[in-house]
Amino acid sequence: MAVVWRLIVVCGAQGARALSKAASLHCTGERVVSVLLLGLLPAAYLNPCSVMDYSLVAALILHCHWDMGQVVTDYIHEDAPQKVATAGFLALLALTFTGLCYFTYQNVGLCKAIVVLWKL
Repeated sequence: MAVVWRLIVVCGAQGARALSKAASLHCTGERVVSVLLLGLLPAAYLNPCSVMDYSLVAALILHCHWDMGQVVTDYIHEDAPQKVATAGFLALLALTFTGLCYFTYQNVGLCKAIVVLWKL
């Protein structure tokens, strides 16, 4: 019985360490994307091209996914409404990503559109 208890404790401890490591990597990823956005925004303004447009779209959507996903999990506590809100939020993010990529491909691009709006 003592051996089984030790295995449960060791497996639980490794699971907690793995969960802590995943949370640490998630937090590091959020910080990297935030710092990347700080450099990407001026670079996209100074050099508007399709590579910058798609990079900006991907970074903005990923940043919104991480930040607004936390809002959903923090403020909706019951299980069923939280799943519905998360699914709706993911659908909205997918639609936004698709729309911005389509706008970048078919129109002037995100960076040039922001410059045109800024000049108004």
